[in-house]
Amino acid sequence: MRLTWRKSVPDGVVLQRGERVLAVGGETVASDAALYLPGTDEVTRLPWERVEQATWQDGVLAVREVGGRRHTVPLTEPGSVPETVRERVTATVVVSTHVKLPGGGVRVVGRRPPRADGEVRWSFVFDRGLDPADPGLLAQAEQALEEIRRQTGL
Repeated sequence: MRLTWRKSVPDGVVLQRGERVLAVGGETVASDAALYLPGTDEVTRLPWERVEQATWQDGVLAVREVGGRRHTVPLTEPGSVPETVRERVTATVVVSTHVKLPGGGVRVVGRRPPRADGEVRWSFVFDRGLDPADPGLLAQAEQALEEIRRQTGL
């Protein structure tokens, strides 16, 4: 007889086929592929490579997606969710480098999904005060990305 132990997931969290639960904290679930965040109407599934930044402070998990959308989730019973989030987000980063631009700079970040068969997704994080919609700055960031891709083979 084989005994298995499975962490129970809150209602509304539907794991994708083959996903494993790593940590549960209240209504928040961390799997090997994504972070599931409770919402007012529905659960948000956020793949790890789409998490730009996550912080844990004073019982609150704050998550910023690539592109800027923010989520704030109070975790009264965090379990190992904060540590798991930190580990999983860090594991997706393949390249992170800061490039100087006129008036500041841009961080060019390449992230890969936890399952190694995924392509690297690139994002730009412009320094405070720079307009990410400025076509000139965006063109320079794209040039920097091409150089990084050439150097790394990614």
